[in-house]
Amino acid sequence: MNFDKTMNFNLEREQGADAQEVLKDVYQSLVEKGYNPINQLVGYILSGDPTYITSHNDARNKIRAIERDELLEKMVKYYIGIDDK
Repeated sequence: MNFDKTMNFNLEREQGADAQEVLKDVYQSLVEKGYNPINQLVGYILSGDPTYITSHNDARNKIRAIERDELLEKMVKYYIGIDDK
């Protein structure tokens, strides 16, 4: 493997569930169940383990409808001020 070259990561997606709405719904479900929603969401995104997300209000199934790399992409774009809607 040549470590001098930069890997190209291409995200091509079909239109699906709106990541922002899903995150808001899941966040609210985590709050309702008494969890720290930021910690739980970070745990899920880093590990891919859906048990970080409550099944309350179908939150676990909702978050799994969005690919973790899509969530990260949208968060990075938001953080640096790129609006891709």
